[in-house]
Amino acid sequence: MARIRTHSRRGLCREAIKSPIAANINGHNGCNGEVKHDHESNGIAKELAADLRASAELITHRGPDDSGVWISPNEQVGLAHCRLSINDLSSAGRQPLHSSDDQIHAVVNGEIYDYDRLRHECETVHNYPFQSDSDSELVLALYKIHGAPSFLAHLRGEFAFVLYDDREGAQRVIAARDRYGIKPLVYTRVGSKLLIASEAKAFLPLGWKPRWDVRAIADAGWMFDDRTLFRGVRKVLPGHYLDITEQGGVTQVKYWDAEYEDKSKPETRTIDEMVSGVRERLVESVRLRMRADVPVGIYLSGGIDSSAIAGIVTDLARKEKVKIGNEEATRVTCFSVAFPETSGFDESHIAERTATWLGVKTIKKTITEDTLAEDFADAVFHCEHHHFDLNFVAKFALSTLPREHGVKVVLTGEGADEHFAGYPYFPAEFLREADEALPDLLLSQNNELRGRMFKAVEREMKDIWRRAGATAYEDRPAPASIAGVGATAVSDNLLAWHPMATVFAPWLQTRQSDHDCRRTVLDSHATDVQARMRSRWHPLHTAMYMWNKNSLANVLLSCLGDRTEMAHSVEARTPFLDHHLTEYVNRLPPSVKLSYAAESEHGELGPTWTKSSLALQSLNEKWILRQAVRPYITDELYKRKKHPFLAPARWPKGGALHRMFKTLLTQPAVEELGFVNYATIKEAMDIAWGEKADAKAFRLLVYCGAWVTLSQRMGVAKADVSDWEANVQ
Repeated sequence: MARIRTHSRRGLCREAIKSPIAANINGHNGCNGEVKHDHESNGIAKELAADLRASAELITHRGPDDSGVWISPNEQVGLAHCRLSINDLSSAGRQPLHSSDDQIHAVVNGEIYDYDRLRHECETVHNYPFQSDSDSELVLALYKIHGAPSFLAHLRGEFAFVLYDDREGAQRVIAARDRYGIKPLVYTRVGSKLLIASEAKAFLPLGWKPRWDVRAIADAGWMFDDRTLFRGVRKVLPGHYLDITEQGGVTQVKYWDAEYEDKSKPETRTIDEMVSGVRERLVESVRLRMRADVPVGIYLSGGIDSSAIAGIVTDLARKEKVKIGNEEATRVTCFSVAFPETSGFDESHIAERTATWLGVKTIKKTITEDTLAEDFADAVFHCEHHHFDLNFVAKFALSTLPREHGVKVVLTGEGADEHFAGYPYFPAEFLREADEALPDLLLSQNNELRGRMFKAVEREMKDIWRRAGATAYEDRPAPASIAGVGATAVSDNLLAWHPMATVFAPWLQTRQSDHDCRRTVLDSHATDVQARMRSRWHPLHTAMYMWNKNSLANVLLSCLGDRTEMAHSVEARTPFLDHHLTEYVNRLPPSVKLSYAAESEHGELGPTWTKSSLALQSLNEKWILRQAVRPYITDELYKRKKHPFLAPARWPKGGALHRMFKTLLTQPAVEELGFVNYATIKEAMDIAWGEKADAKAFRLLVYCGAWVTLSQRMGVAKADVSDWEANVQ
């Protein structure tokens, strides 16, 4: 965490850091968890050190192995860190980090891969003197060698860090986040201080008084731009860094973005070349993420993504003798979720068959209604935002397993659907235009067939939304946008889970009534990006870009990723989000990601698909990934249709969840939020349970349950009109 003190001076902001960035990291620290400067005797420094320790304590789940605090001699910058020891378990791996000349300081959260090559280059070419075997120290080394922003291009992995450069004439603070937002990083101002942390709750001991950002909640901005649920708390966006200087104040700068091939450019590579290109990069990504000084496991579902990771790990361990973490073993430990068989959402039997085929060990966490009810509040507290489904509670419960079995690191399959077009909302955009990169394909030549399929897929997707309790927006006038009609349609899909206006208090409905939330989605993208959406990128790639910037970063990698994993001190690594892999995949033609086959064998349909979803089932999602990982997966998985990881939404009246929500969502508790219409919640409570349960009503209870939990656990003040007006930018 980092905290920066701000002073107004001649119309400028002078920035100095003083805020703990909580991190699950390994670094160098010579302070043994204590402030070791002469000014420790100063009362201000003592108070700040105590505040920073209290802040780190609130997020100690992210790093229970050690902690450290450092305060600059001028008391303008304070860094705090709680450590999850992964690489270099010795005392040399403690944080905060300090350069050999004691002029550059940092706290780092996450993992930097390709460590051996980068370290060798820093040592032999640039004579950088490393003080530990920690991958985190690369942040200091690369910054000192290359400067900002160039050093960020050399970082490969998932990370969030705060770096303070105290060299004369170069004083600045940099707070950076990885390319996809795998690791969280938020910031806010409290008086003259700028606070930066992995989780907003870390701000509480530093004087932060949380209030709701009702505008961000009502217009969905918390999921689509840099806002959060809390007023004045902002996210450092994926692929961005805060540059904080005396002269320039606080500026958010983009250092990386996704790019796609021009849709009119013919593809010259063969299919075999493209398949090999994907396989080679994915295997290398997995290999890099197997390195650790602690045991490494895998989250294994019934899908192709995590199963491919398990297959590649097993192959590397057996054929190339690559160590699985610190273990010279050939059997990786896998962890799986099981829902009640009668729910229709259980995939554990498929995961077990995959484990048997690979000859690996699997440990299963059975998720019952009691589990979901017991863990709901804790899961919400760690996530710090609402969600439409209880799958995040299941992920929270699953993440208890690795630590119970001595495993600190797991590999996961997140990011594959986003880059290989795995979701059912992508096919419509694939069919919106012909794929000019591969003009000889049937769908590229037969516009009539493609047009019929496009209309059928749109109908089928809306049916899926309705059955799941989401909003299927019917045809409505599109807001003016340079991004094109496809981007507007994607916005409807991205907003399918946004709470309906009726959940909000009348005063908020009135103020929000003239706002089209699609505008929030579109405005979250820069004008030059929207121009590429319209003229350069195929609509499928526009959809994938929008999804990666919004839902992936702010939901899947949050409440279904870092937040629920790190709640139990588990570091998850995501091979599919290695930018060397994704930059290659992004440049592949749309038709190798989604492939048309008039008749396909997909096995069991599961809860998402129906026999009437004929158009959607005729498109094989993640086609090139299936070919690339074919040697590592079973025939069953190779043929199986994508099944989203969702929890059941139908539960009995009088059961554990019903009782939990009735206790939580009392009229006083809901009205204390200040922005929710209790009448809507009361009605939803009556129809959300039993055999004829209304799925949309159930999801309203899940949303509101999260808001009430955060209100009570974090002490969020009751919202009023001032919380709307205060957010007018």
